Amino acid sequence: MSRTSAAELAEQLADTFGHRFRQPELLREALTHPSASPPPARSARARPAKQRGYERLEFLGDRVLGLVVADLLYGAYPQEDEGALAKRLAVLARKDTLARVATAAALGEHLVLSKAESQSGGRRNPTLLADACEAVIGALYLDGGLAAAAGFIRRYWQPAMTAELEPPQDAKTALQEWAQGAGLPLPVYRTVRTEGPPHEPLFAVEVAVRDQPAVTASGRTKRAAEQAAAAALLERLRPPPKS
Repeated sequence: MSRTSAAELAEQLADTFGHRFRQPELLREALTHPSASPPPARSARARPAKQRGYERLEFLGDRVLGLVVADLLYGAYPQEDEGALAKRLAVLARKDTLARVATAAALGEHLVLSKAESQSGGRRNPTLLADACEAVIGALYLDGGLAAAAGFIRRYWQPAMTAELEPPQDAKTALQEWAQGAGLPLPVYRTVRTEGPPHEPLFAVEVAVRDQPAVTASGRTKRAAEQAAAAALLERLRPPPKS
């Protein structure tokens, strides 16, 4: 998609975002991976914005996403305290949620990547998709204000926000609470190996709790592997169902 002009790209994605960019080059920047941007100029003059990768917009989009989702949660769950709302926010703002939104919005088809990154599967890389999704939110905010960014966020995050009737609790937190309840030290996580190519590594992480055999699980990120290991250990710790 790198040959598509910024204006054409913005028009193609207008319905997806519910917004027509006045500055389509912002959208182009949001979808440009750093590998596809030129190296820094030797002169003191900064590169034009249209040539940058998405990292600056990603930084901004992360903050906008947090604000909008926090506002949505505050209104949707008036009976919940700060702790419960924080758990919901953590789930909705994490990278795998962003990657799912990016996939649903078909952002991968429009990423501007280097040849090497494209050939190595960058358009399906969850980390790249999540980063680009945050950058798009940043671009929407700069081009159309908070209303434009919030419209996109509401459209794609509302279903996930209402899917859980109870505040979500990740497996690592649940395992930590189990250990504390049993009077044991906190779980210890250890990366035992890393496999696969640099752009798509697979991490194997072991989790151990005193007096319990360690469990190992894998994931595309260390966090995902830790969560999978904690979930597997919790499953083993649960008492069998009564017959």
